[in-house]
Amino acid sequence: MEKLKILVVDDESRMRMLVKDFLKRDGYEVLEASDGEAALEVFFQQEQSDISLIILDVMMPKLDGWETLKEIRRYSNVPIIMLTAKADERDELLGFELGVDEYISKPFSPKILVARVNAIIRRISKSQEEGYHVGGIDVDIAAHEVEIDGNIIDLSYKEFELLVYFLMNQGVALSREKILNNVWDYDYFGDARTIDTHVKKLRAKLGEKGEYIRTIWGLGYKFEI
Repeated sequence: MEKLKILVVDDESRMRMLVKDFLKRDGYEVLEASDGEAALEVFFQQEQSDISLIILDVMMPKLDGWETLKEIRRYSNVPIIMLTAKADERDELLGFELGVDEYISKPFSPKILVARVNAIIRRISKSQEEGYHVGGIDVDIAAHEVEIDGNIIDLSYKEFELLVYFLMNQGVALSREKILNNVWDYDYFGDARTIDTHVKKLRAKLGEKGEYIRTIWGLGYKFEI
C-alpha cells in the first residue's frame, strides 16, 4: 500500500527532524520545507492530491505561515495543522477563519501531534469512503450513485468523477488544467473544451443544483453553495 505523504514546514531543522521521525514510525512519507516559499514550491511540484496533510509553522522567514496558508487555500482544501510558539486566541481565530483544521502550540508532544494527524486522516478517509451530502446532493461513493433531493440521476463515469472532484474541493477555484490533470490524467491529450463540455452536461443533469458550479472567467470553475 502506498504511504500517505505529509508536508512538514518549519524553519527549525531539529523540529522538522523530530516530527519527521515520529511520522515515519507511523508509516507516513514525509516531505520537508524550511520556509513558506519552499513549502509552496514543494506543494505545487507534487500532484496536489498526493499530499494528505500539511503541518505548517507560523513564524518563518521569506513567507510566514499565514501567507503560505492563504496561497494554498486558493487552490486546495488539503488538511492543515498550524504550529505556533504561543497560544494566542486572536491567532487561533484567524487560523480557523483561513481554513486551519487543527492548531497546536509549541512546545508540544510529538505523540500528540501524530495522534492529531491520524485523527484528521481517518476523518477525511471516512468521509470520502461514505460519500458527500451537500446542498441537496447526495453522493454514495461505494455505490457510484448520485441523488438530487432524493431522486437518483444518471451520470456517466467521468461526470461522476467530475462531481466528486468538485465536492472534494468546495470553495476552491479550479483551473481547467488542474481539473483535466486530476479527473482525467496527464496522458490525456484533450483540451479545455473537454472540461467545458462535461461541466455543461453535469450542470444540466443537476438541474437547479447545477448553479453550484460557478464559472471563474479566465480560469475555470468553483463549486460553491
